[in-house]
Amino acid sequence: MGVTAVCVYCSSSRSVDGAFVRAARALGAEIARRGWTLVYGGTRLGLMGAVATAAQQAGGRVVGVVPQVFVDQQFADKQADELVVAPDLRARKEQMLARADALVALPGGFGTLDELLEAITLKQIRQHDKAIVVINTDGYYDPLLAQLERVFAGRFTHPAYRACYHVAADAAGAGAYLAGYQPPRFTDQWL
Repeated sequence: MGVTAVCVYCSSSRSVDGAFVRAARALGAEIARRGWTLVYGGTRLGLMGAVATAAQQAGGRVVGVVPQVFVDQQFADKQADELVVAPDLRARKEQMLARADALVALPGGFGTLDELLEAITLKQIRQHDKAIVVINTDGYYDPLLAQLERVFAGRFTHPAYRACYHVAADAAGAGAYLAGYQPPRFTDQWL
């Protein structure tokens, strides 16, 4: 069937380096250029705002999924084409995953890491077979990727599960991977 909607996990911090903002803008534009809908965290803060604004400026559709607490704090993106209000962060993650065919992680904080690792875990246990791309802007994810290699080397999980995620250098690489994505076929790989 192919990709029609891409969920982007990313930071809401307004204080990050400009390289990360440029990467978010490039991803938003890439998603729109390919005719895909952006599903994101539902605020105009930080990288979330950069990816959403760029997608809309490039003619794309954006769907924000925001927890009620952010609505209460007046952080919800009122410019989103569709804004879904979830009761809490757990429900937000479920909604974001359900509304997308593919997942992309830009740099981010605790929430982004939580979303990314949960998506990888759910794929490992075959709760979904969606593409997961990590955009490693400026080597941001190098320490996490090294830790994942320790997981494989320590036999905490089978190395075949590297296929649960793909690392891209930039938005163009992520877009190309998503456009040609074929789900991996896992056999029972438990050690």
